[in-house]
Amino acid sequence: NTPFLDFAHSRELWKPEDLAQITEDFAAAKPKRLTHCFLDIKATPGDVDWFDDAGWAIIVDHWRAAARVAKEGGVRGLLFDPESYRNAQFGYSSQPGAATHTFDEYRAMARRRGREVMAAVAEEYPDITMFSLFMLSIFPHQAAHSSPALAASRYGLYPAFIDGWLDAAPKGITFVDGCESAYRFNSNEAHLAAANLIRNTAQQLISPENRYTYRAQVQVSFGIYLDAYVNPPDSSWYIDPGNQTRVQRLEANLMSALNAADEYVWLYGEQASWWPTPHPKAGKKRWTELLPGVEGVLWSVADPVAHALRVIAKAGDNPANVLTNGDFSAKTGDAPKGVQAADWVREGAPVGWSFWQSKAAKSEGNPGWDGGVGRGTPAAATLRAVRKGCLIQSVAVAPGERYAVQVWHRQAGQGFPTVSIRWQTAEGKWHAQHRDRSLFALESDREWRRQVGVVHVPEGTGRLVLLLNSSGQQTKDDVIWWDDALVMKGDSGDALHQ
Repeated sequence: NTPFLDFAHSRELWKPEDLAQITEDFAAAKPKRLTHCFLDIKATPGDVDWFDDAGWAIIVDHWRAAARVAKEGGVRGLLFDPESYRNAQFGYSSQPGAATHTFDEYRAMARRRGREVMAAVAEEYPDITMFSLFMLSIFPHQAAHSSPALAASRYGLYPAFIDGWLDAAPKGITFVDGCESAYRFNSNEAHLAAANLIRNTAQQLISPENRYTYRAQVQVSFGIYLDAYVNPPDSSWYIDPGNQTRVQRLEANLMSALNAADEYVWLYGEQASWWPTPHPKAGKKRWTELLPGVEGVLWSVADPVAHALRVIAKAGDNPANVLTNGDFSAKTGDAPKGVQAADWVREGAPVGWSFWQSKAAKSEGNPGWDGGVGRGTPAAATLRAVRKGCLIQSVAVAPGERYAVQVWHRQAGQGFPTVSIRWQTAEGKWHAQHRDRSLFALESDREWRRQVGVVHVPEGTGRLVLLLNSSGQQTKDDVIWWDDALVMKGDSGDALHQ
């Protein structure tokens, strides 16, 4: 417990023994999975005027000490919370000298202080990650008319402070705009618009000479407020799940955030915790109780391959497979009814599967079935001499569903086997191509290799299309064998969500 770090912008001196204890605690932690850890500091109490040289010398020393502890403790960097919890550190009208100094004079001084802070930080930790809960993402409307708009803002001096950071930042430093305002985002469009604001529009708030540094070193991130998914509908902090469950809506927004972010998406919640804690509000509740299935959602979004492997292993020897003849045990038989494109052919393909190849690539290969080869029981589908083509199966799905996918292959000769998942409407029209997924082989030193992943059905989708692809085969000696294709649905509460 290091409450003094909350008061980085104060005149109070920090004790060396307290800083040493933090370094010792970091060294003892040795996290195995949470490897991107940050030291939290805040811009409170924020009562030091920007023209107070003596006061700012202490603040700069606080930043220097925090960077040193982060470096010595082996953590990724500093997590900066610039919010004005007490005094408006970045508000012009709240400054003691506002009556005697203009906004532009204060802005120049804020830039100078930012430069001093970053010079101290860089001296201690030249490749630090500076993760701010928000940077310029809180200024969606001020970029075009910065002076009058910022002068009236509670955070009007913050862009100048950031400008100062960029003045002194070496190339090794990474800045992260955490976009805390994303707490209420509930669509792909909201995340993409904010990403565009941070990467492009907001640059107008930075001096021209620093815009290249800004573009090169500032990352986009997003905050997810978990309470908004458990609050009642009349709360101002409420995410409407629409026709989905709350956990499904959280999953969709996590995916939107990750797709638009550069590296990080972060979670914050006040009503519960992930592990035992003495916090009076959250100590007795767990997020896994308030949002059943949330742990599986986080795993599937953050590390879909590892999650799929766990889920498939848990399903045992007979997982529920939505594919027809996924193990290729049947060479012939009655094919299930479904959407069949005009250029998909069933001749030669195992029952339940179709075959397509590219005329433009002059592919003249063949699909087949081999009863003498298999990963377990001898039986596998084959693609031979296919320059560009695939085995295909289409299955009915519904938006919001999640599926674990696993396919095994081996090969002889040339060729590049890959697995793709694409989407169609219920009528068989290609759909949501930006959400197509490709899976690549995990094992590289075994005869049979597998492709694994988790896919999420986009809105407006009626069919999942699995493609077992071949490219680059040249002769009949080039063969890919496919076996044990699995597409396993996850429902709320089952292994895919837990």
